[in-house]
Amino acid sequence: MPTRLTNYFLRTLREDPSDAEVISHRLLVRAGYIRRQAPGIFAWLPLGLRVKGKIEAIIRDEMTAAGAHEVHFPALLPREPYEVTGRWEEYGDGLFRLKDRKGADMLLAPTHEEAFTLLVKDLYSSYKDLPLAIYQIQDKYRDEARPRAGLLRGREFTMKDAYTFDYTDAGLDASYQSQRDAYERIFTRLGLEYVIVQADAGAMGGSRSEEFLHPTPVGEDTFVRSAGGYAANVEAFTTLAPPTRSYEHLTPLEVLDTPDTPTIQTLVEVANTKHPRPDGRAWTAADTLKNVVLALTHLDGSREIVVVGLPGDREVDLKRAEVAFAPAEIEPATEADFARHPGLVRGYIGPWSAEGQVLGEDGATGIRYVVDPRVVDGSGWITGANIHGKHVFGLVAGRDFGWDGTVEVAEVLPGDPAPDGSGPVELARGMEIGHVFQLGRKYADALGLKVLDENGKLVTVTMGSYGIGVTRILAIIAENNNDDKGLIWPASVSPFDVHVLAAGREPVVFEVAEELTAALEGAGLDVLLDDRPKVSPGVKFGDAELIGVPKIVIVGRGAADGVVELWDRRTGERTQLPVADAVAALR
Repeated sequence: MPTRLTNYFLRTLREDPSDAEVISHRLLVRAGYIRRQAPGIFAWLPLGLRVKGKIEAIIRDEMTAAGAHEVHFPALLPREPYEVTGRWEEYGDGLFRLKDRKGADMLLAPTHEEAFTLLVKDLYSSYKDLPLAIYQIQDKYRDEARPRAGLLRGREFTMKDAYTFDYTDAGLDASYQSQRDAYERIFTRLGLEYVIVQADAGAMGGSRSEEFLHPTPVGEDTFVRSAGGYAANVEAFTTLAPPTRSYEHLTPLEVLDTPDTPTIQTLVEVANTKHPRPDGRAWTAADTLKNVVLALTHLDGSREIVVVGLPGDREVDLKRAEVAFAPAEIEPATEADFARHPGLVRGYIGPWSAEGQVLGEDGATGIRYVVDPRVVDGSGWITGANIHGKHVFGLVAGRDFGWDGTVEVAEVLPGDPAPDGSGPVELARGMEIGHVFQLGRKYADALGLKVLDENGKLVTVTMGSYGIGVTRILAIIAENNNDDKGLIWPASVSPFDVHVLAAGREPVVFEVAEELTAALEGAGLDVLLDDRPKVSPGVKFGDAELIGVPKIVIVGRGAADGVVELWDRRTGERTQLPVADAVAALR
C-alpha cells in the first residue's frame, strides 16, 4: 500500500527554525521529520520515525548476528540501585530526579547498568548460563546544561545499550571483541566514517574504554591521532614524561625582581631583558612553571582549593581536569577563594617561598599541590615566589619543592608525542557515535551478581557495556547527506525507496503515476506518492528535494507517451525512460 501525500501527516517549512544551529537541525525540522517540544526535546513525526526505524533495524540485525537478545526496560526507575552503585550522586545535576505520590525517589535513566545487572541476578545463577549478551533500544534522559545542535546533544535521546556477562576475564575479552566487531559492521553499513579512540570511562567505571568517533567539524569532542595508528580522546591522552635528572651539581635557586609580570608572557619578556640565561638561549614559556588555582566541589558539598603546576606554554583543559578530579565539579578559583587563602599571591604563585614550603606534600597551608607529568625530579623552572613582583629562578623539582600527585589537565597540542611511541599527534574534531566499556565487576560487586563456577564456588560476574546513539547517528547522517535544496538520504536509511511525483494537472499524469506506483510496490519497493491534485509542480519538486528520498520519478509531460523521468538526487542526473522500464531501473 503506497504512502500518499494527499493524506500523509507532513508539513514542510520554507524558513529555517530560529533556534537551529547546524544543518541537520534545520533540515530535519523543515522537512517534517522532527518538531521541537522544549530545549533538547523533540517529537518524532512519521518521516523521522521511518528513518529512525531503518537505523534501528541495522543495529538489531548486527546485534542478533553477535548473539545478543533484545529486552526493554522502563525509563522510570527507583533510586535505590543507583544509590548502591554511587551513581545517584555521581551524576550530579545531569540526572532527572523526581518523586512519586508516595514520596519515593525516582529517576529517568541516563543508562541502565543497574537494571540489567539486577535482571540477570534475578534469573541466572550458574556459569553454565554464561556468556550472555542482552540489549535494548530505549530513550535515555540527561539534564544537559546547554542542549544544542538539535538531535546531536539533547536531553532525551534514543540509545542502543548492550551488556555482556561472563564469569572470567578471558570471557569478557571475547565478548568485548564480539561487540566491538559488531559496531564496526553497523557503522560500515550506515556509511559512517569512524575512528576508534581510547577514552575515559567516566561515571560508567571499568577498565578498558573505547569510543567510536565520527570525524566532523560540528563534533564536540577533540581527539588526537598519530600517523602510526594511535588514537585517543583528549581526556584519555597520557603525557610522555621526560626522564628524571640528577640535581646534585645544579646551582642554587635565586629570588629575583620581576616587576609587573602577572602573566607568563610578561614574565618571559622581563626574564630575557633583566635576567638572561648564562648559556645565551632565550627564556621561553616552556621554562616557566605556571600555577593555576582550581576550586573543586565534592559530592558532599565541600569546597577544596587545588593548585596545579604545569609548563607555562600550556593552558588547563577543563574537560581533562573534569576527568582528573571526577566526580568533583571543577571551576577556576573565585575572588572569594583567594580571599580565604591570602598566602596565594595572584600572578606570583609558586610552590616555594623564602618563609618555607608553601605548597606540596610538606606544605603548611593545607592546599593540595599537583603537577603536570612534565614536572619531574631534576627539572628546573622559573616560577612565582609567592611575593608580589618576585619570581624564583632555577627552582629544581625534587630538590627545592615537592608535590602531592601528578594530574593530566594540560591541553594537548599538535606535535605532542603519542604515548605509544608512534610519532607526533594531530588534533581533530569528532562526534561520539558509539562507546564500548569493559565494566569489569564494579556493578556486579555492588549489586551482588554472583554465579557458581565449575567448582561450585561463588564468583562475581564480570560485565561489558556497549552504547550506540541512535538519534545522534540519524542527525550525523543528515549532517553529511544534503545539498542547498535539502536532505539526500543514503538508500540504507531513506524513509522510502522511491518518491513518485505526479507533476501536472492532466488526468493521464495521475493515472500513470498510480500505475507506476502499484508496479513499484509490487516489485517490493516502498513508495511515497505525491498525488496532491492542487499543488504546483514547483512546490512538489521543492518538497521532494527537501524530504531527501534519493530516487525520484517524475511523471509529467511525457506521461501520455509512456515516458517518465528518473531523477537521482545523489548525482543530480536525470534520465528519461519508458514507463515499462522504470521498475527494472529502480529495482
